[in-house]
Amino acid sequence: MKELTITNETGRLDKVLADAFPEFTRSQIKKLLTAQKVMVNQQQTKARYAVKPGDVITLEEPEVIEIKMEPEDMPLDIVYEDDDVLVVNKPQGMVVHPAPGHPNHTLVNGLLAHTTLAQFNEDMRPGIVHRIDKDTSGLLMVAKSPRAYYALTEQLREKTNVREYVALVHGRMKYDQGTINAPIGRNPKERKEQAVVANGRPAVTHYEVLKRYRNYTLVKCILETGRTHQIRVHLKYIGHPLVGDPLYGPRKTIAGAGQFLHAGKLGFKHPGTDEELIFEKEMPEIFQRTLQRLDKEDAIQ
Repeated sequence: MKELTITNETGRLDKVLADAFPEFTRSQIKKLLTAQKVMVNQQQTKARYAVKPGDVITLEEPEVIEIKMEPEDMPLDIVYEDDDVLVVNKPQGMVVHPAPGHPNHTLVNGLLAHTTLAQFNEDMRPGIVHRIDKDTSGLLMVAKSPRAYYALTEQLREKTNVREYVALVHGRMKYDQGTINAPIGRNPKERKEQAVVANGRPAVTHYEVLKRYRNYTLVKCILETGRTHQIRVHLKYIGHPLVGDPLYGPRKTIAGAGQFLHAGKLGFKHPGTDEELIFEKEMPEIFQRTLQRLDKEDAIQ
């Protein structure tokens, strides 16, 4: 049981709870309210209740559901593999590792059925040294051995990896290339989102225009840092949100299976041999078909 005494906060009950208890997701708070597990001044109330100074809010904590990592046999697009590392092309729509809301059917579940991954304690992300979003496709490097895990993590920290993406954005970009250097942190107005904020963590994205259409632009993005949703947030920040982005893009957009963002090129130094390895993978079919359609329907005359 948690208790909160309001001093000067006001607003809808569900929003006040979200701000006061960041360890709960909005969906968890909604479920608690629906299940009448929240009391205000010892009385049950609804999400739209207007909180007043002096209110005493109590809520029962949601049940903790244990997540077990189970190997799952599934098709995987393995681009490279040896005893230390593995490079896989993650399809759009697949979550990288188990987490609340996604306990199974993740890339890690599939990899565990395929091979042994570097794992420490009860970590739910064995072998994972970097991630891409569920609705982003493309290349990931995965550590199979402890030495690979530490070596690849160090390369990410030292910014010596190659991570290039192809993105389709709204609007015709003015400049052929540029750098977006803007700190990223949690959006104070929307907990599910990241945003450019003054007290955020340093984030740098380089971009280069590959092709312009009348209403869209195809760009290459090169990550210098790897913040959550970095490319999506940075491109929105400069006025060119990703096409199909359900979180940061406009509602009126090209239909697809999420944002048109593909991690097409990945490079790193092999942790055992020091050999420089570079891998490339073409964008998924839906991305290619969309560009072919834009070539016909939105080409600059």
